[in-house]
Amino acid sequence: MRSRVSRRAFLSAAASLAATGPLLAAAPKTSLRPQARVKRSAAERVIAASGLSGEVSYSVADATTGEILETFGGEAALPPASVAKALTALYALAALGPDHRYETRLIADGRIEDGVLHGNLILAGGSDPTLDTEALAEMAKQLRESGLREVRGTFKVYNGALPHTRSIDPGQPDHLGYSPAVSGIALNYNRVHFEWKRGPNGYSVTMDARTRNYKPRVSMALMQVVNRRVPVYTYEEAARLDKWTVASQALGNGGARWLPVRKPAHYAGDVFQTLARVNGIVLGKVNVTQSRPGGAILVRHKSAPLVDILRGMLKYSNNLTAEMVGMSATSALYGRPETLPASAKAMSDWAAETYGMQNTLMVDHSGLGDGSRMAPEDLVRAFAVAHETDELQPLLKRFPMRDSEGRENRAHPIRVEAKTGTLNFVSALGGYATGADGRDLAFAIFTADMEKRSKIARADRDVPPGARAWNRRSRRLQQKLIERWGALYDS
Repeated sequence: MRSRVSRRAFLSAAASLAATGPLLAAAPKTSLRPQARVKRSAAERVIAASGLSGEVSYSVADATTGEILETFGGEAALPPASVAKALTALYALAALGPDHRYETRLIADGRIEDGVLHGNLILAGGSDPTLDTEALAEMAKQLRESGLREVRGTFKVYNGALPHTRSIDPGQPDHLGYSPAVSGIALNYNRVHFEWKRGPNGYSVTMDARTRNYKPRVSMALMQVVNRRVPVYTYEEAARLDKWTVASQALGNGGARWLPVRKPAHYAGDVFQTLARVNGIVLGKVNVTQSRPGGAILVRHKSAPLVDILRGMLKYSNNLTAEMVGMSATSALYGRPETLPASAKAMSDWAAETYGMQNTLMVDHSGLGDGSRMAPEDLVRAFAVAHETDELQPLLKRFPMRDSEGRENRAHPIRVEAKTGTLNFVSALGGYATGADGRDLAFAIFTADMEKRSKIARADRDVPPGARAWNRRSRRLQQKLIERWGALYDS
């Protein structure tokens, strides 16, 4: 049957041809027949309604059986951001066990006579990501109680248990505390506390290693206030120092922030020197060593069990913890890695072998580097296996479901335990959702606009324009998808 064209459409087309002349009077290249609309799936309609630019991929499975219930681009690998820490937790548990404790030691390399060490004292890092000033203070006290009064040799800090990495993600601005250096020893998550106050003669500044009960000043991190507007911070690496400058016009009357430490061994040694002096033991300047120390162990400090460290890592999304437990897991399984990316590659290979995660390749253990790629279907498979042993879900933080006004809805029928992941123009969520009927779903949702992310200048990576609004839209989409699954896949 021939289609009919309305009189109005015909006259409009004729007028157009008359106006444009004989060159356009040929047969139209586009059919005048009505064009059929492509029918979108329900998932596509939800994604389109979000107004989110970039890519979206997700997968959801029955957590008990592992059966994939729905997937949308689930094999497409996108940056997982901090959702990667869930995989790192599984890797560390498999390699080290939930009861593993990291150990930091004070070692005497030489003989002790009448309280005098005729040799070297070594503060030996044991890859503990949670070591803090409180722990070092207790170690200094125990050293005094052991009877030691004097050290006539060298004071050394051993950091060679893990390879030194200057910054977790070198693409981040130097002053961001969530991308510090990594090595075999860490202190206060490798962050130094910078505080400033304006006085009648200019600014007074302090750099210290504060915790709940202590705030020892540090000499290895120096800050100079400079009369300028931008850049706010500059960093210069010296042989034994982290040297900072800050713009006076950005400071106001006073304030404080945590800055990353680039020389963890010097930092820990600096702080321990101060704490030892309080206990009557004077130590020489810090000498950093990569050589595994030998000698008599004078003091041991043990961390909390690994399972508790991982719970804290997932709750607070601490990047340093992820890198240190990830690299120590690699050391246990395959030997000490040469670099952080090499350790991440080892974890990727392990995940492929253990869970069949063939479309996953990590560049770190924290997800901070945007070069990492992970497929939602890959991660969901791992979550389903972990559900069988109940080793991951109890460690995950509750993800709040919200009402239409963005307020937390504690009465929501779906309970979610998950790991969030956020970079600028990257947002991810992965974990478990339990419906009112008690059925557990394992899911992973990755979203990313890598084109927008690639245009961010390094100096603007802290808070680039448009990133927060984009991430809010992604969070709303994630909840919409979870609610949809709860309605579709209840028992």
